[in-house]
Amino acid sequence: QPLESHGHKLRDDFLLPYFIERDFREVLSDLGDVGMKFEPDWFKAHLEFRFPLSGVFEQGGIEVEVRTAIEPWHVLGEEGVVGGTARYVDSSLERVQVRAKGDLGERYSVACNGWALPLTPGDGPDDQVAGVRFRAWRPPSCLHPTIGVHSPLNIEVFDIVAGRSLGGCVHHVMHPGGKSYDTRPVNALEAQGRRLARFEQIGHTPGRAQPRQPKMPAGMQRTLDLRLQN
Repeated sequence: QPLESHGHKLRDDFLLPYFIERDFREVLSDLGDVGMKFEPDWFKAHLEFRFPLSGVFEQGGIEVEVRTAIEPWHVLGEEGVVGGTARYVDSSLERVQVRAKGDLGERYSVACNGWALPLTPGDGPDDQVAGVRFRAWRPPSCLHPTIGVHSPLNIEVFDIVAGRSLGGCVHHVMHPGGKSYDTRPVNALEAQGRRLARFEQIGHTPGRAQPRQPKMPAGMQRTLDLRLQN
């Protein structure tokens, strides 16, 4: 068959665990149609390992889940270093998936750092998903060095009618107290504990407030890129 152009979907849909899992289930279904039966539940551990859960909170009857997503890192050009040249990797960008479950209607909106998330419907009737791309830290060598760090991420539910924030969570890229770990985690449980410590079920914009509408690049429907916002 002729090749199909996926356009921005490769950087919009297929970097989010929700759509990766849905596409993976379609592949398993195709294999089952030709006699190779695989149960999707067999691969839950693999998906949880690759896309770990950061945390969940609920406000106004809306359940919001934050999960790690994929963000490709660019290889930069050659730079002179002591003893030769090196090509650094711009590891400053990260991406998370925000999944909202509940009837948002025209009253509620989910925002990240004050910007409304471009939530799009999922498979369920009240299931909506969006991605957030942000600068986690600013290394000496990176693309767009004048763009500052966006972390921690303040994700909250807004009541648009009342003009106020109901509350939300704070997602930290590193230890919320600024601690630097000296060693690697000894096992998966310690790694999970460190990850859960970076998620706080607090976060509230005081006073009257409304989420701002973000700038969306052409072709991108589900990704809030904080680098493009003012």
